[in-house]
Amino acid sequence: MAKSTRFVCAACGSVSSKWSGRCEACGEWNSISEEAPLTAGPGKQALGAGRGRTMPLTDLRTEETPPTRAISGMGELDRVLGGGLVPASAILVGGDPGIGKSTLLLQTASALARKGLKTIYVSGEEASAQVRMRAQRLGLSDAPVLLAAETALRDILTTLETEKPDLAIIDSVQTMWSDTVDSAPGSVSQVRAAAHELTTFAKRRGMSVILVGHVTKEGQIAGPRVVEHMVDTVLYFEGERGHQFRILRAVKNRFGPADEIGVFEMTGAGLAEVSNPSALFLTDRGEPAPGSAVFAGIEGTRPVLVELQALVAPTPHSQPRRTVVGWDSGRLAMILAVLEARCGIPFAGLDVYLNVAGGLRISEPAADLAVAAALLSAREDVALPAETVIFGEISLSGALRPAPQTENRLKEAQKLGFSSAIAPAGEKSGTTGGMALTRPADLAQFVAETFGAG
Repeated sequence: MAKSTRFVCAACGSVSSKWSGRCEACGEWNSISEEAPLTAGPGKQALGAGRGRTMPLTDLRTEETPPTRAISGMGELDRVLGGGLVPASAILVGGDPGIGKSTLLLQTASALARKGLKTIYVSGEEASAQVRMRAQRLGLSDAPVLLAAETALRDILTTLETEKPDLAIIDSVQTMWSDTVDSAPGSVSQVRAAAHELTTFAKRRGMSVILVGHVTKEGQIAGPRVVEHMVDTVLYFEGERGHQFRILRAVKNRFGPADEIGVFEMTGAGLAEVSNPSALFLTDRGEPAPGSAVFAGIEGTRPVLVELQALVAPTPHSQPRRTVVGWDSGRLAMILAVLEARCGIPFAGLDVYLNVAGGLRISEPAADLAVAAALLSAREDVALPAETVIFGEISLSGALRPAPQTENRLKEAQKLGFSSAIAPAGEKSGTTGGMALTRPADLAQFVAETFGAG
């Protein structure tokens, strides 16, 4: 009987019966490789070949005891996890190369080990001596963390079965190799098999496992998307190489709120927690300058104030440039179109640059109004008041939509010394918490009142 083979795309995981240079599903070039299919279940029997056991059923009124979380003592990490590490949970951490994933997890392992949790750190990329050197540099040599340098999945599972740790950290899942899968380490089948085996083992033995994942050039975790569905929590470690700030963001969490963030500062002694990120992001903000606006945003459950910087200049090229760092470039194009169509303010023949100071990436639509204010400030060469924060969503009609958690945004701004705010009209008016609140009805009114144009 001929050997059954298949061809799998490393970018999207789609399966085809023949090889081709370009994946028909995602359009990626040179991403398809030949793989042997995974083996069938026990005995390779068909579903109708025999009877299984009857599953125990419960109803929705069944009360479950909340899991006892392990508090690491790193407040920002515990916040992102939803209050601490949950037993028998699987966590996937992704981030760019050199961003500090191994440093974060070594500090996490040391903190939890000092709290009494038996912790094993398995490195598939570095030798144990290299991990010890990093621990010595970070002042963590005295932490009771057990180290191993191994990539064979069978050996790792056997060791975990013997040692019975409370937490195992695997750095990284792309380096793990299973001898039951006929493909190279890092391939779709190997990553899927390793993640499945480690997650299943953690659930069965009551052990927590943290998997480190490499990312693609688009910033997504490499390997099949199903890996993110297998685990309980998916965290992304973000930041710019030129900034000392690092953001730990939860994009999936079965035990806490998603989109929660933790802020760290990279120092010579490792990652230091930042308890008040708003103050840190606004530290280097000097005198008011054209093109600068302060946005009062919400990241997860915490309000965060950040400076938006814009530069508008005549272009020497036939096609103006639109460069964005820390925000969605498509949404910038939409704001520019609304300003021209609804307010009569063109940006044709002008290069537009937009930057979120501090390396933070903003995704919420409430930043629309602050972006528009920064763009108009740069275009008209008029500085906005230094004590004013701005937030609100802009619709295609030019109307302004209210942002959620307005009260929390204003409280954070007032705490940092801001005395006024510009936000869309809503149920409240006048002053809120002692702050002067301006509520324009639409974008044209905002432009007319703030810049005397429109």
